[in-house]
Amino acid sequence: MEISQPLDELEWIPRPKVLALRRLGLETAEDLLTHYPRRYEDRHQFPEFPREESDTPICLCGEVTKTRILRFGGWKKIFEATLQEPNAHALSQALTLRWFNLHYVQKMIATGQQLVVFGKPKLRGKRLCMDHPEFEVIEHDPAEAGIHFRRITPIYPATEGLSQRVLRSIIHRLLVDLSDESLEIFAPASLVHGDRRQAIHAIHFPESWAARDHAREYLVLSEFFAMQLLIASRRAESSARMGESHCGRGKLLDKFLAGLPFELTAAQHKVIEEIRRDLASSHPMNRLLQGDVGSGKTVVAIAAILLAVEAGFQTALMAPTQILAEQHYAVLRRWLEPLGVRMSIRTAARQEESGPLPLFADGESLANARVSRATGAQDDAPNIIIGTHALLYEAVSFSNLGLVVIDEQHKFGVAQRARLTAREPVPDALVMTATPIPRTLTMTVYGDLDVSIIDEMPRNRGKVITAARDESKLGEVLAFLRKQLEAGRQAYVIYPLIDESDKLDVKAAAKEYEQWQERLHPYRCELLHGRIPASEKQDIMERFRRGDTQALISTTVIEVGVDVPNAAVMLIENAERFGLAQLHQLRGRIGRGEHKSYCILLSSDKSPETDAKLAVLEKTSDGFEVAEADWDMRGPGDLLGTAQSGLPGLRIGNLKRDAQLMREARAAAMSILAVDPRLELSENQRFRRLIVEQQGRTFSHVS
Repeated sequence: MEISQPLDELEWIPRPKVLALRRLGLETAEDLLTHYPRRYEDRHQFPEFPREESDTPICLCGEVTKTRILRFGGWKKIFEATLQEPNAHALSQALTLRWFNLHYVQKMIATGQQLVVFGKPKLRGKRLCMDHPEFEVIEHDPAEAGIHFRRITPIYPATEGLSQRVLRSIIHRLLVDLSDESLEIFAPASLVHGDRRQAIHAIHFPESWAARDHAREYLVLSEFFAMQLLIASRRAESSARMGESHCGRGKLLDKFLAGLPFELTAAQHKVIEEIRRDLASSHPMNRLLQGDVGSGKTVVAIAAILLAVEAGFQTALMAPTQILAEQHYAVLRRWLEPLGVRMSIRTAARQEESGPLPLFADGESLANARVSRATGAQDDAPNIIIGTHALLYEAVSFSNLGLVVIDEQHKFGVAQRARLTAREPVPDALVMTATPIPRTLTMTVYGDLDVSIIDEMPRNRGKVITAARDESKLGEVLAFLRKQLEAGRQAYVIYPLIDESDKLDVKAAAKEYEQWQERLHPYRCELLHGRIPASEKQDIMERFRRGDTQALISTTVIEVGVDVPNAAVMLIENAERFGLAQLHQLRGRIGRGEHKSYCILLSSDKSPETDAKLAVLEKTSDGFEVAEADWDMRGPGDLLGTAQSGLPGLRIGNLKRDAQLMREARAAAMSILAVDPRLELSENQRFRRLIVEQQGRTFSHVS
């Protein structure tokens, strides 16, 4: 049998089981063999039944001596099974297993059966109980005993209609039937040591814990190498494309910087020089600009835009939301129109060009500068086009596009980035994010980009104090908020939902808005959320920027890019409903002026997870520290964002736990591409084939 063979072609797998496997996303033999165990149980010898409760799950084996059903509240019921140690005397310690309203369990468990259970024992009165434990009925079939019992036994992610026993048996037979050639590994011998067949077998059915660990390292390195080879090939392909220099002499940039009412930080100067070198090169720039909220990424982006515009090229600035695109448009018009730069805005709701084109001080207009390059561009074409994703899909006519700037890159996918840059001649690309990324993730999600980091905050920014408070303290918080408004400051009040939900016990902005109007009278409040028409939304934000509105009751629509220096207070209700990174992004909307600012996180959730999350924000305002804490708490999971990054999802590797293995895999991939950038040498044919296969997995995932 070949590893690419579809499971529905294997007659020995019953049709209902094929459908269940499909619900797990498993279509081929390879899918199933890379459906790795989520944990293992050592079923060689089980511990004695505990006498006390435990916060750590344990694995036990015993015999069912009694079952019963307890009914309450009409149709509700509890199924209980009493489990005792094998060969134990009648008065030995027993364990009560309980399932609430899971009617199918009583059909699976009967007196006299032997069960393996996994869960946390807890004291309930005088009884020691396990609520909703994972369990498996042990059937003493000599032919299958070596698969399920008396061994290190794999436990898999499963689904309804597919028991652990059935899934384990199918995978075991696949391993027996597969040909050796099907399990060829595409990784250099210098990186992985051993045989892939042995590694695949040992990850599913290890003979020892050491064998399991060796197999896991082998497979993680192989997976990471495949990912890094794809990333390295992307980078090599991009570098091989010929573009042209998009860098002017810098006169326009110097005028812009001289007119700023503040000094740039050393970090901003450093990054601008890195971008200037890229723009001057004939190879396309592909650079990621990381900087915490409020670190001054927009000024750096404007510097890049001005260098390209002065060289006679058009630029595009893409933002993820209408509000942010409108804000960029307003800021750039204010700063750049006096310098002779013409711009337009293109969003789904708006298409507009700025006023007449002023001239340079030396009398040469930018339009004439473009014509002097024999580009054929029209004199009235905008130098900068600002927009949302409408730039990708609307009939936007670019003439002589030299630079693409993408703000808040994490809101876009790799396919969207490629759509703007996939043209000839190749424009330079600068992508920005205010969501700091742990270094290991930077090697993956943005591994094909050069990275610049603004690691210094402007000196004129007010300090932000963050405090977590119980919802019962709302009265005190309200008094503090009114005091800030009396001092002339403005405030945001943030909610997770627009409207109330029957399913969630969460406050909603639309309903709470009416109460805030009463609470803050006579100060003016306005409501802002995503369902408000774009033009009205822009008017609301403009009144808030001017100070006509003192408090904005909003959802997370203000999360990205909104810049109102006088807004010095943010109250976030139901803070437990937001992620750590999102809370940090929201907090970044304040502290943008000279005033001391306050972020108040209101929550009634007393869980340790919420306490730990909010404590991080109280402790630090450094986005990179927040990102690392988020990484620790949540793991890499969603942070990888495979659809966003254009990378295949990881099946076994853990980007945090296996950071060193990722570095080794990256070094191996880069060394191969350094010797043979186009992978044309005969010994690299299998690596080229691997890239094609990985790209196929990537694009099927993205689509």
